[in-house]
Amino acid sequence: MSFKADFLWGGAIAANQVEGAWREGGKGISVADVAKFKPHLDVSDYAGHNAVTYEDIIQAEKSSDETYYPKRRGIDFYHHYEDDIALFAEMGFKTLRISIAWTRLFPTGEEIEPNPQGVAYYQSVFKALKKHHIEPIVTLLHYEMPLYLSKKYHGWLDRRLIDFFVTYAQAAFESFGEYVKYWLTFNEIDSVGRHPFITAGLIPDQIPDDNLESAVYQSLHHQYVAAAKATTLLHQMSPSSRMGSMLTKLTTYPNTANPDDVLLALQRNLDNYAPADVQVFGTYPPLYERYLKNKGIEIKKGKDDDAVLKKGTADYLAFSYYMSRTESADPTKEKAAGNTIMSVKNPYLASTEWGWQIDPVGLEISLLELYDRYRVPLIVVENGMGATDKTNVDGTINDDYRINYLKAHIAAMSRAVSQGVDLFGFTSWAPIDSISVSTSQMSKRYGFIYVDQDDYGKGTRKRSKKASFYWYKKVIASNGADLD
Repeated sequence: MSFKADFLWGGAIAANQVEGAWREGGKGISVADVAKFKPHLDVSDYAGHNAVTYEDIIQAEKSSDETYYPKRRGIDFYHHYEDDIALFAEMGFKTLRISIAWTRLFPTGEEIEPNPQGVAYYQSVFKALKKHHIEPIVTLLHYEMPLYLSKKYHGWLDRRLIDFFVTYAQAAFESFGEYVKYWLTFNEIDSVGRHPFITAGLIPDQIPDDNLESAVYQSLHHQYVAAAKATTLLHQMSPSSRMGSMLTKLTTYPNTANPDDVLLALQRNLDNYAPADVQVFGTYPPLYERYLKNKGIEIKKGKDDDAVLKKGTADYLAFSYYMSRTESADPTKEKAAGNTIMSVKNPYLASTEWGWQIDPVGLEISLLELYDRYRVPLIVVENGMGATDKTNVDGTINDDYRINYLKAHIAAMSRAVSQGVDLFGFTSWAPIDSISVSTSQMSKRYGFIYVDQDDYGKGTRKRSKKASFYWYKKVIASNGADLD
């Protein structure tokens, strides 16, 4: 095996999926707090799960319900973080990727000074990580912007959100900079088009001129500028700290050697690269600009935006990888579910019970492609397998399927590293069971640690170690050399 001696092994969680305590500590309401669990929908119906209307939001705001708004309760990490971090330390974690809930620091997003209770909470979390020698990797915005900004400004469609975000970022750097070296601006910044509400606060039936597609690209531009400004600010405030860009890696294969399939797959991959191109290279790629022009989309830029993007480039590239995609020019081909996106089913791959196709070789391909293209350090910040875990009579949980999934993907990472890829860490999604972002289910479990809670919030919330807990502990102890 060829991982660096200081390779960062760990796991990744998001505040909106684990913290709960949605009305404690002065927290404001976020877009995640109005995400409703709809058990009647098919798990692959991402449009249904992510669709939201203004009326849906108003109804959610009037309700104090936590049964059908599961992200409000999470798994109560807010009150259990010390014990949970101790379990991560027992596995030997070198790092933990977490996110800060913007609304814990700035309840509406318009405040000038951060909420002291929110600052104190996260300082306590970082102190607990430091106690266990766990390096935090902190995401500033992970699908939970203030709902107030969504309603008042149409979310990131309004340029004023750039300054609100930079104010928030500066407060985070000032309050937590002594504990945090690695930062990320936006989780899966490319996802605005797939779920515009949770990523950018866009409420489809409230978009001016009823042009959601144009609003998506304008919002994305504002996020690029905000990320660049935050990156420049971090470099000024803490020159030794590092800011990364985070991409959903949607590696796409042609379904056949038919040139039409090959061309379609190429176009999908270029679309996927575009956000990282902007953040790593500091400029819009020419093909991306022409793509927008051909669609009749005109990005409204500030006079200094291009200079801001060029100055505030990312120090490293983080990405999520769960599966590959396959595309065909034939619209009748059978489809398969995936990470908030559908594609053509690949007959050479097995699938999880949620229909996500399992492709560890695709991770090796992704690492080689990304490093060849960007030549900056890489880190895999999300990779894992959602499954329905069964508890045995004696309380044990045998999740060999998860072990086999991760074993194959870690082996793929090792092969990429041996070919020269600069990979400095791996954080599995998620080390502890949490609320699914796409379906708001609890039964779709990813963790090494089982949480006794069902889709409706019933259960003791007791934590239990799965078989994968002990396996991953051995992997970390051997620095990836012992995968058996």
